[in-house]
Amino acid sequence: MLSLAFIRENKELLLKGLAKRNFKDAERIVDEVIEKDSLRRNTQAALDQVLAESNKISKEIGNFFKSGEVQKANLLKEKTGQLKIQSKELNEKLNQISKELNELLYQIPNIPNELVPAGSTEEDNEIIFEEGEIPKLHESALPHWELAKKYDIIDFELGNKITGAGFPVYKGKGAKLQRALISYFLEKNSDAGYTEIQPPLLINEASGFGTGQLPDKEGQMYHVGIDNLFLIPTAEVPVTNIYRDVLLKEEDFPICNTAYTPCFRREAGSYGAHVRGLNRLHQFDKVEIVRIEHPDNSYAALDKMVEHVKEILKELGLPYRILRLCGGDLGFTSALTYDFEVYSTAQKRWLEISSISNFESFQANRLKLRFKNKEGKSQLAHTLNGSSLALPRVLAGLLENYQTEKGIKIPEVLQKYTGFDIID
Repeated sequence: MLSLAFIRENKELLLKGLAKRNFKDAERIVDEVIEKDSLRRNTQAALDQVLAESNKISKEIGNFFKSGEVQKANLLKEKTGQLKIQSKELNEKLNQISKELNELLYQIPNIPNELVPAGSTEEDNEIIFEEGEIPKLHESALPHWELAKKYDIIDFELGNKITGAGFPVYKGKGAKLQRALISYFLEKNSDAGYTEIQPPLLINEASGFGTGQLPDKEGQMYHVGIDNLFLIPTAEVPVTNIYRDVLLKEEDFPICNTAYTPCFRREAGSYGAHVRGLNRLHQFDKVEIVRIEHPDNSYAALDKMVEHVKEILKELGLPYRILRLCGGDLGFTSALTYDFEVYSTAQKRWLEISSISNFESFQANRLKLRFKNKEGKSQLAHTLNGSSLALPRVLAGLLENYQTEKGIKIPEVLQKYTGFDIID
């Protein structure tokens, strides 16, 4: 959430950033925020004045009673009664204005970094890096969902029977390969200085608001109605919320965490051939990296996260590219996002397997995540997160790109985790 001070003092900059996002009704909403904020501050000032006068009179009443001037004290008591009614009305008005103001603020997305290109769709994203050779497959090469069936390693129909579409069952070497990838990702992240966390898989409303899933994405999350809890869409949410309402010290930076969790997304409206097999699931495994950084260092940290994921993909031997997302494709809370995509040789298309984002202070403002700077003043921290990595499309890329006529080879870096070098 953007701070009111920033909105008041940087209206033109804000509108320029929202235009890059193609955000509709930007000027109207921003003007309403500024107007409502002015009304809030005036109401707060009026309430403060009434409370100050009430406190002053209360002291005078005490002095009159002490000096035996009871009549004067009783006259002033009548006035304090009027002031109490006035303060109650002003407090109710202030609460209503604050509620309406927050509802407006929740509608405004983060301001894109100056590096974010203009554009409205994923076609406008910038390719900034590409590495790895696309393998040439044999003539009878199959897409991963056919390979899964051929080698009996993933059963999509069984998952549909147990739960529904988008909940596959991993079997035999398929399950072991999943576990191998999770162990490998976590070990790589731990070696890079990330502390492993095992967070809850359910979050409350406050956590959803803290990282920006609410009120923006409630339709994409599974809701446990009786307890008013949500299944997590990513480990970013519970891990980042560890630091909600926390005051850090400068020496605490950087804070680096990693977590493996299942992730749950309703993905309403996702149909068609492009979501077949592992391409789009309702439940999937992901290893996440989360950083809490000093504002001066957050973009250097973002670059480190990008390099870290590049190293993992290089070790896996997968052809990949990095995109800088345009304003229209940028997530609601992000200031700058890099997407990693691996090439699916059998499907002949690129598959997104990681997003790495800097949220600057947008999440921290919602979370009330601050630190004491060198001057002793409270300041918002910066939050970042990235997939390191999401398993379904990595697995799809491995199955398709490493297939041979004799079976599916296992990348050398994973063999110590799988205990085998081929699926046949």
